[in-house]
Amino acid sequence: MDDKTPNPQASGPDYRELLISSSESVAKGGWQISGTQITPDCPHPWTVQMERLKGGKQQGVDLITLNNGEIECRICPTRGMGLIDAWRGPVRLGWDSPVGEIVHPSFVNLESRGGLGWLEGFNEWVVRCGLESAGAPGRDRFITNQGDEAEMNLTLHGKIANIPASEVEILVQCAPPYRIRVIGRVFEWMLFGPKLELRTEVWTTPGSNILHLEDTVTNRGSHNQEFQLIYHCNHGTPLLEDGARFLAPVQRVFPINPHAARKVDRYDLFEAARTGFVEEVYCLEPIGDSEGKTTVMLRNHKGNRAAAMRYRVSELPCLTLWKNTAAEEDGYVAGLEPGTGFPYNRSIERRFGRVPILAGGESRSFRIDFLLLDSTSEVDETARLISAVQKGRKTQIDHSPPDLG
Repeated sequence: MDDKTPNPQASGPDYRELLISSSESVAKGGWQISGTQITPDCPHPWTVQMERLKGGKQQGVDLITLNNGEIECRICPTRGMGLIDAWRGPVRLGWDSPVGEIVHPSFVNLESRGGLGWLEGFNEWVVRCGLESAGAPGRDRFITNQGDEAEMNLTLHGKIANIPASEVEILVQCAPPYRIRVIGRVFEWMLFGPKLELRTEVWTTPGSNILHLEDTVTNRGSHNQEFQLIYHCNHGTPLLEDGARFLAPVQRVFPINPHAARKVDRYDLFEAARTGFVEEVYCLEPIGDSEGKTTVMLRNHKGNRAAAMRYRVSELPCLTLWKNTAAEEDGYVAGLEPGTGFPYNRSIERRFGRVPILAGGESRSFRIDFLLLDSTSEVDETARLISAVQKGRKTQIDHSPPDLG
């Protein structure tokens, strides 16, 4: 079977295509399939394709584009299976980063600028922070190969976003509901260090306005292993604008530092782009519904377009709101960031009990459903769901950051 002539019977009732495999030395560029070929009875047209980018710092980057007939999403196996952007008509999920290319990890020096080198490749809509560590750079302890405690320099938001996937495959149901799945495996491992595997799946059904992201993190070592995971979900124009608003059922909000504390009473409102704006970060404790799920949303000023996320609070108990309404040339963006913790340095998060531990062989799973809303009725319905979970309970707003000791 060549790259462009899929055979839906090759894997039985489901169509399967291996796109990338380090073990089998496979990497298919210039590959594509369509619903016409695989699911001719499906009422919605869909396509999946993979290409290899050329030129500049994106040389050699693999990019998968999934279009389900209603939404289109770009996934980057080379950058830890991050989601570059998504579109539904005029609704874009993503932002205009000063980093104008999809940067190959080989051009990213995580140690540069005091551990801020992660920002050299930062332009995704959804990028994972983790897995050994996430959050602010700085010193933290670890156990050496001699069994002694020592200190190491942690870089901003860890390594997983700059590790290429070792395995990527496409699975498509050849019968209703014709689910389309992009599955990848990324390994963050070393001798005498973490041995963590990320298995990720992005899936949708033709004609749907929802993208589903399901991740499983597994400790492939035999010893207990700390891990952290923050989903850095970033939005710019057209959703982000003067008067845009963040909505979520929240029991508590606190500023991450004294600078953010000055505007904590307006944490949920956004301003127009402004030169010289200094980022503001707020830490939120979301409320779940009767099923333990919460819904968070960023809507535009008019209230007729929005991006929403739905997930379990037990899986991702912490929510960070990042406001960076700087000049558009400098990166006008808002981040909605569900996570296992907040973006303090790991040494601080550990003191507050927000660094999970996986036993040898243990796994932890996470799921986020992303909704692209492009009408007032869809936005209003989601807002009503959020209000129903809040149930009139007053949100506690702390006007100063916590004492970090």
